[in-house]
Amino acid sequence: MDAVEFKQKLIEYAAEIGIDELRVTTADPFLMLKKRLEMQQEKGFASGFEEPDLEKRTNPKLLVEDAVSIIAIAVAYPSRLSGAPRGQMGDRRGIFCRSSWGLDYHQALRGRLEKLEAFILAHHPAAQTRSMADTGELVDRAVAERAGIGFSGKNCSIISVEHGSYLYLGELITDIYLPPDEPVEELCGTCNACIEACPTDALVEPGVIDAKRCISFITQTKTLIPEEFRYALGNRLYGCDTCQQVCPFNRKKNAMHHTELRPDPEQVKPRLIPLLSLSNREFKEQYGSLSGAWRGKKPIQRNAICALVHYRERAAIEPLRKLAEKDDRADMRALAIWAVGRIAGLEEADWVRSRLEADESPDVQTEGRRLISEWDETVTA
Repeated sequence: MDAVEFKQKLIEYAAEIGIDELRVTTADPFLMLKKRLEMQQEKGFASGFEEPDLEKRTNPKLLVEDAVSIIAIAVAYPSRLSGAPRGQMGDRRGIFCRSSWGLDYHQALRGRLEKLEAFILAHHPAAQTRSMADTGELVDRAVAERAGIGFSGKNCSIISVEHGSYLYLGELITDIYLPPDEPVEELCGTCNACIEACPTDALVEPGVIDAKRCISFITQTKTLIPEEFRYALGNRLYGCDTCQQVCPFNRKKNAMHHTELRPDPEQVKPRLIPLLSLSNREFKEQYGSLSGAWRGKKPIQRNAICALVHYRERAAIEPLRKLAEKDDRADMRALAIWAVGRIAGLEEADWVRSRLEADESPDVQTEGRRLISEWDETVTA
């Protein structure tokens, strides 16, 4: 079987195991990408979650010594939530982003890539292979772009004309030669919908993102969020879909054909107040299957507090007061004090002052004193 025939066999097998797109590129270094990554680091736009070694991120031969080809795969995921529960006053809900719906995509892609590797080894027992998705050294989007899965949009997502940008991406490096595919034409044109819609102006220019301003990144951090970004979160618990929701290529795209990726509405749009008191065990039981659970419960609980402030949900005041008084985590106590103050205003001034007297944590002192200072200015104005 020659390389052309084997590639076709791979494409056919990929479809059988739930891979929506399979394309191939060479294992040549990603030279232009390296320059972009260097610029990203120089400007401080990197998130810090990335592989720090730029050589490993851009030279596949450092990962598979005799690498010749890279197989890029894409799996489409749902964009609409059927039967979504509705939040209401006193019972508000948050939302996980679409890429965190259904089974953790790391598991979903890993299983597909393992089957693809087994298929290759069955036909080429001596082949070298290495697969990865999201957590590997290579930049998934760069591989997908060069392989022709789609083009890189102004929102930095890979956009497929057929599937839109709601795609999970992965790749497999091998020393087997497979005919490479060509990149596809960039089709954003004059559209700037994603740039204009970004809640935090994280898209600093077409195709350039300041990750530290991106809500998707911010929701995954574990520290106190700067106040300007707390309001921008809205009811988001994990991730952000805004730049994809406004993209014209995503209209009417809703891939529901992979059953394990279909969302549980109650799981991905949960009640906010109960989130505040979940134990680690309860969090893992209820949300552990989601990719959005990878950082643990703390970021989700912190984001839930911001969402309750977004709604100005007065039913949350007592649970927030309890958290501020009892929680072991100083930054969470501080955020709960901030939230009570923002929801209830001056009527909670005495309670905030009592917390400043009882809790000497620097975070608590910073958040509480800022509230008191603002209220004092309001009273004397």
